[in-house]
Amino acid sequence: MHAPRAAVPLCTLATIPRQPQHCIEWAHIIAWEEERKDITLDTDDPEHITWLYQKALARAQEFNIPGVTYSMTQGVVKNIIPAIASTNAIVAAACCNEAFKIATGTNPFLGNPESNNYMMYGGDDSIYTYTFEHQKKDDCPVCGNLAKEVEVDGNQTLQEFVESLAERPEAQLKKPTIRTEGKSLYYQSPPSLEKQTRPNLKKKLNELVSDGEEIAVSDPAFQIDFKFKLVFKK
Repeated sequence: MHAPRAAVPLCTLATIPRQPQHCIEWAHIIAWEEERKDITLDTDDPEHITWLYQKALARAQEFNIPGVTYSMTQGVVKNIIPAIASTNAIVAAACCNEAFKIATGTNPFLGNPESNNYMMYGGDDSIYTYTFEHQKKDDCPVCGNLAKEVEVDGNQTLQEFVESLAERPEAQLKKPTIRTEGKSLYYQSPPSLEKQTRPNLKKKLNELVSDGEEIAVSDPAFQIDFKFKLVFKK
Protein backbone atom coordinates (compact mmCIF):
# COMPACT_ATOMS: atom_id res chain seq x y z
CA MET A 1 0.00 0.00 0.00
CA HIS A 2 2.02 2.86 -1.34
CA ALA A 3 0.96 6.22 -2.72
CA PRO A 4 1.19 6.43 -6.54
CA ARG A 5 4.36 8.02 -7.80
CA ALA A 6 4.12 11.70 -8.69
CA ALA A 7 4.13 12.82 -12.30
CA VAL A 8 7.52 13.97 -13.58
CA PRO A 9 7.69 16.74 -16.20
CA LEU A 10 9.05 15.56 -19.55
CA CYS A 11 11.63 18.35 -19.46
CA THR A 12 13.15 16.80 -16.32
CA LEU A 13 13.31 13.37 -17.94
CA ALA A 14 14.89 14.78 -21.10
CA THR A 15 17.45 17.12 -19.53
CA ILE A 16 18.50 16.60 -15.91
CA PRO A 17 17.21 13.41 -14.24
CA ARG A 18 17.65 13.31 -10.47
CA GLN A 19 16.43 9.84 -9.49
CA PRO A 20 16.82 6.31 -10.91
CA GLN A 21 13.09 6.34 -11.68
CA HIS A 22 13.63 9.37 -13.92
CA CYS A 23 16.16 7.42 -15.98
CA ILE A 24 13.76 4.49 -16.33
CA GLU A 25 10.89 6.77 -17.34
CA TRP A 26 13.21 8.41 -19.89
CA ALA A 27 13.98 5.02 -21.43
CA HIS A 28 10.30 4.11 -21.32
CA ILE A 29 8.77 7.29 -22.73
CA ILE A 30 11.50 8.93 -24.81
CA ALA A 31 14.20 6.43 -25.81
CA TRP A 32 11.76 3.73 -26.89
CA GLU A 33 9.80 6.14 -29.06
CA GLU A 34 13.00 7.44 -30.66
CA GLU A 35 14.71 4.12 -31.34
CA ARG A 36 11.98 1.45 -31.45
CA LYS A 37 8.78 3.31 -32.25
CA ASP A 38 7.83 0.72 -34.88
CA ILE A 39 7.61 -1.94 -32.16
CA THR A 40 4.80 -1.92 -29.62
CA LEU A 41 6.25 -2.07 -26.12
CA ASP A 42 5.24 -5.24 -24.29
CA THR A 43 5.90 -4.86 -20.57
CA ASP A 44 5.64 -8.64 -20.15
CA ASP A 45 8.40 -9.32 -22.71
CA PRO A 46 11.76 -9.87 -20.93
CA GLU A 47 13.66 -8.66 -24.01
CA HIS A 48 11.80 -5.34 -23.96
CA ILE A 49 12.34 -4.87 -20.22
CA THR A 50 16.03 -5.74 -20.61
CA TRP A 51 16.40 -3.13 -23.35
CA LEU A 52 14.76 -0.47 -21.17
CA TYR A 53 16.93 -1.49 -18.21
CA GLN A 54 20.15 -1.20 -20.23
CA LYS A 55 19.16 2.20 -21.60
CA ALA A 56 18.14 3.46 -18.15
CA LEU A 57 21.35 2.12 -16.59
CA ALA A 58 23.51 3.86 -19.21
CA ARG A 59 21.69 7.15 -18.64
CA ALA A 60 21.97 6.79 -14.86
CA GLN A 61 25.72 6.22 -15.17
CA GLU A 62 25.98 9.31 -17.38
CA PHE A 63 24.47 11.43 -14.60
CA ASN A 64 26.09 9.48 -11.71
CA ILE A 65 22.75 8.24 -10.39
CA PRO A 66 22.92 4.89 -8.54
CA GLY A 67 20.08 2.46 -7.94
CA VAL A 68 18.80 1.42 -11.37
CA THR A 69 18.05 -2.32 -11.30
CA TYR A 70 16.15 -4.75 -13.47
CA SER A 71 13.45 -5.23 -10.83
CA MET A 72 13.05 -1.46 -10.40
CA THR A 73 12.70 -1.12 -14.18
CA GLN A 74 9.88 -3.67 -14.11
CA GLY A 75 8.23 -1.88 -11.20
CA VAL A 76 8.34 1.57 -12.81
CA VAL A 77 7.30 0.47 -16.31
CA LYS A 78 4.47 -1.78 -15.10
CA ASN A 79 3.63 0.46 -12.12
CA ILE A 80 3.95 -2.49 -9.77
CA ILE A 81 3.07 -1.94 -6.12
CA PRO A 82 5.35 -4.23 -4.09
CA ALA A 83 3.66 -6.70 -1.75
CA ILE A 84 5.06 -6.25 1.75
CA ALA A 85 4.65 -8.96 4.39
CA SER A 86 3.62 -6.56 7.12
CA THR A 87 0.95 -4.98 4.91
CA ASN A 88 -0.42 -8.40 3.95
CA ALA A 89 -0.52 -9.38 7.62
CA ILE A 90 -2.48 -6.25 8.56
CA VAL A 91 -5.00 -6.80 5.76
CA ALA A 92 -5.42 -10.47 6.71
CA ALA A 93 -5.92 -9.57 10.39
CA ALA A 94 -8.51 -6.93 9.47
CA CYS A 95 -10.41 -9.47 7.34
CA CYS A 96 -10.44 -12.00 10.19
CA ASN A 97 -11.62 -9.33 12.60
CA GLU A 98 -14.51 -8.40 10.29
CA ALA A 99 -15.49 -12.05 9.82
CA PHE A 100 -15.57 -12.47 13.61
CA LYS A 101 -17.78 -9.38 14.07
CA ILE A 102 -20.22 -10.51 11.36
CA ALA A 103 -20.41 -14.04 12.78
CA THR A 104 -20.92 -12.98 16.40
CA GLY A 105 -22.63 -9.61 16.03
CA THR A 106 -20.47 -8.19 18.82
CA ASN A 107 -19.70 -4.93 17.03
CA PRO A 108 -20.75 -3.09 13.87
CA PHE A 109 -18.82 -4.39 10.90
CA LEU A 110 -16.92 -2.14 8.52
CA GLY A 111 -18.86 -0.87 5.55
CA ASN A 112 -22.12 -0.57 7.47
CA PRO A 113 -24.23 1.90 5.42
CA GLU A 114 -25.72 3.39 8.59
CA SER A 115 -22.40 4.34 10.20
CA ASN A 116 -20.00 4.89 7.26
CA ASN A 117 -17.29 3.28 9.36
CA TYR A 118 -14.11 1.90 7.87
CA MET A 119 -10.42 1.41 8.56
CA MET A 120 -7.64 2.87 6.46
CA TYR A 121 -4.02 1.80 6.65
CA GLY A 122 -1.36 3.86 4.87
CA GLY A 123 1.95 2.01 4.89
CA ASP A 124 3.89 5.14 3.98
CA ASP A 125 2.70 7.19 6.96
CA SER A 126 1.45 4.77 9.67
CA ILE A 127 -2.09 3.84 10.69
CA TYR A 128 -4.81 6.40 10.05
CA THR A 129 -8.05 6.01 11.99
CA TYR A 130 -9.93 9.27 11.51
CA THR A 131 -13.25 8.39 9.87
CA PHE A 132 -15.09 10.61 7.42
CA GLU A 133 -17.47 10.00 4.58
CA HIS A 134 -15.93 9.97 1.11
CA GLN A 135 -18.12 12.01 -1.19
CA LYS A 136 -18.17 11.67 -4.95
CA LYS A 137 -17.01 14.62 -7.04
CA ASP A 138 -19.11 15.16 -10.13
CA ASP A 139 -16.03 16.28 -12.08
CA CYS A 140 -13.83 13.41 -10.89
CA PRO A 141 -11.85 12.25 -13.95
CA VAL A 142 -12.34 8.59 -13.00
CA CYS A 143 -15.88 8.16 -11.67
CA GLY A 144 -17.57 11.50 -12.32
CA ASN A 145 -20.12 12.24 -15.04
CA LEU A 146 -19.09 15.83 -15.69
CA ALA A 147 -16.15 16.90 -17.80
CA LYS A 148 -13.28 18.37 -15.78
CA GLU A 149 -12.64 21.98 -16.76
CA VAL A 150 -9.09 22.63 -17.95
CA GLU A 151 -7.75 26.08 -18.81
CA VAL A 152 -5.45 25.97 -21.85
CA ASP A 153 -3.72 28.36 -24.21
CA GLY A 154 -5.58 28.38 -27.52
CA ASN A 155 -2.27 28.97 -29.32
CA GLN A 156 -0.81 25.82 -27.81
CA THR A 157 -0.30 23.00 -30.29
CA LEU A 158 -2.02 19.66 -29.89
CA GLN A 159 1.43 18.08 -29.45
CA GLU A 160 2.13 20.33 -26.47
CA PHE A 161 -1.28 19.52 -25.00
CA VAL A 162 -0.65 15.78 -25.41
CA GLU A 163 2.66 16.13 -23.56
CA SER A 164 0.98 18.08 -20.76
CA LEU A 165 -1.43 15.19 -20.14
CA ALA A 166 1.50 13.08 -18.95
CA GLU A 167 2.09 15.61 -16.17
CA ARG A 168 -1.49 15.75 -14.89
CA PRO A 169 -1.48 14.18 -11.39
CA GLU A 170 -4.94 12.63 -11.67
CA ALA A 171 -4.10 10.48 -14.66
CA GLN A 172 -0.53 10.72 -16.01
CA LEU A 173 -1.69 9.82 -19.51
CA LYS A 174 1.37 8.69 -21.45
CA LYS A 175 -0.17 7.56 -24.75
CA PRO A 176 -3.46 9.44 -25.03
CA THR A 177 -5.94 9.21 -27.87
CA ILE A 178 -7.99 12.40 -28.17
CA ARG A 179 -11.34 12.98 -29.84
CA THR A 180 -14.31 15.32 -29.71
CA GLU A 181 -17.95 14.46 -30.18
CA GLY A 182 -17.71 15.15 -33.89
CA LYS A 183 -14.16 14.24 -34.93
CA SER A 184 -10.96 12.46 -34.01
CA LEU A 185 -8.02 14.71 -33.13
CA TYR A 186 -5.25 12.17 -32.59
CA TYR A 187 -5.02 8.39 -32.34
CA GLN A 188 -2.01 6.59 -30.89
CA SER A 189 -3.00 3.35 -32.61
CA PRO A 190 -3.58 1.57 -34.93
CA PRO A 191 -0.69 2.84 -37.10
CA SER A 192 -3.00 3.74 -39.98
CA LEU A 193 -5.09 6.09 -37.81
CA GLU A 194 -1.98 7.47 -36.10
CA LYS A 195 -0.55 8.39 -39.50
CA GLN A 196 -3.86 9.90 -40.60
CA THR A 197 -4.24 12.11 -37.50
CA ARG A 198 -0.55 12.94 -37.00
CA PRO A 199 -0.75 16.28 -38.90
CA ASN A 200 -3.13 17.56 -36.21
CA LEU A 201 -0.28 17.51 -33.68
CA LYS A 202 1.22 20.62 -35.29
CA LYS A 203 -2.07 22.50 -35.32
CA LYS A 204 -3.12 24.94 -32.61
CA LEU A 205 -5.91 23.98 -30.25
CA ASN A 206 -8.08 26.90 -31.41
CA GLU A 207 -7.92 25.43 -34.92
CA LEU A 208 -9.19 22.06 -33.76
CA VAL A 209 -11.69 22.80 -30.99
CA SER A 210 -13.84 25.71 -29.89
CA ASP A 211 -13.73 27.46 -26.53
CA GLY A 212 -15.58 25.36 -23.96
CA GLU A 213 -15.73 22.24 -26.13
CA GLU A 214 -15.45 18.85 -24.46
CA ILE A 215 -12.90 16.22 -25.46
CA ALA A 216 -12.60 12.55 -24.56
CA VAL A 217 -9.15 11.17 -23.80
CA SER A 218 -8.36 7.46 -23.61
CA ASP A 219 -5.13 5.69 -22.73
CA PRO A 220 -4.12 2.01 -22.85
CA ALA A 221 -3.24 2.16 -19.14
CA PHE A 222 -6.86 2.92 -18.15
CA GLN A 223 -10.15 1.19 -18.88
CA ILE A 224 -12.11 4.44 -18.86
CA ASP A 225 -12.22 7.62 -20.92
CA PHE A 226 -11.32 10.93 -19.31
CA LYS A 227 -13.50 13.91 -20.18
CA PHE A 228 -12.11 17.43 -20.22
CA LYS A 229 -13.73 20.76 -21.04
CA LEU A 230 -11.16 23.01 -22.72
CA VAL A 231 -11.47 26.66 -21.73
CA PHE A 232 -9.15 29.07 -23.53
CA LYS A 233 -7.18 31.57 -21.48
CA LYS A 234 -8.34 35.14 -22.01
